[in-house]
Amino acid sequence: MAERHSDFPDGTAVVLHDAGAANPAIAWIDAGLVPGHRVFAEGPAARLWQARARPPLLPSLDLALAGATLLVSGTGWQSDLEHRARARARALGLPCLAVLDHWVNYRARFVRGGETILPDALLVADADAEAQARREFPGIPVVRMPGLYLAGEVAAVRAAEAAQGHPPSGVLALMEPARDDWGRGVDGAFQALDALAAHWDALGLPRGRPLRLRPHPSDPPGRYDRWCAAHAGLAPRVSAGTTLAADIAAAAHVVGLSSYALVVALAAGRDTVSILPPWAPPCLLPQAGLRHLRDCVGALA
Repeated sequence: MAERHSDFPDGTAVVLHDAGAANPAIAWIDAGLVPGHRVFAEGPAARLWQARARPPLLPSLDLALAGATLLVSGTGWQSDLEHRARARARALGLPCLAVLDHWVNYRARFVRGGETILPDALLVADADAEAQARREFPGIPVVRMPGLYLAGEVAAVRAAEAAQGHPPSGVLALMEPARDDWGRGVDGAFQALDALAAHWDALGLPRGRPLRLRPHPSDPPGRYDRWCAAHAGLAPRVSAGTTLAADIAAAAHVVGLSSYALVVALAAGRDTVSILPPWAPPCLLPQAGLRHLRDCVGALA
């Protein structure tokens, strides 16, 4: 592991749960920008940490904070771990920095059970996140850190492009849970796929090229089989056993709802489209260059 950055003291504790903030935070640790010997993580963040040879995670939140001089926490929604870490840091009189990712629900991330605990400063990895954080938290300093995680993802796409030996072609659909049916009684992910099929030509997507669906890790096996069979004209097939980088490398066009993988595809130079239908809430990804199905087809009933 690289030497640490002097802006973060040796007593920095890092507490992470969700993958969104864990990915950039771990990239900063791996690069030596943040100390990585006092890390406590659970859930997706723990799995990310343990996927490579790194110092062992501390066994508890209390041990991570005991003797610490600063807290860096994630801001996930899947648990209250990071919120509890900020509360404990406040009780101990420790300065607290929080990592903001993915550009959505920034203020709500700091509320649990009606209790709001804001950090002393915010860490972000790109200009869009910095601008949004400054708008939503005008009294809190915002620190722009290097976008190392995104740069690493794009580098992996470039390596996969070189390995495949042919130019990208076809369309990749990056699936994710929609968590809503928008009042229509059909899973939102399938509404988005249906909108893609109905407006394929309006989106300028090529005919005669295969459509590859990349399931979300939470999708059960066979989830998209029936949809693929019903849309044989698009020659759809489900991606299996390949990395995200390899799937993006093979595609000239990448579509999805609002996942971070769309940002990776856009940064890798792909024509990238959010296929959320016009009746769904708009995609909140702020990146310039991302196209939106609702803009291509207009408001539909």
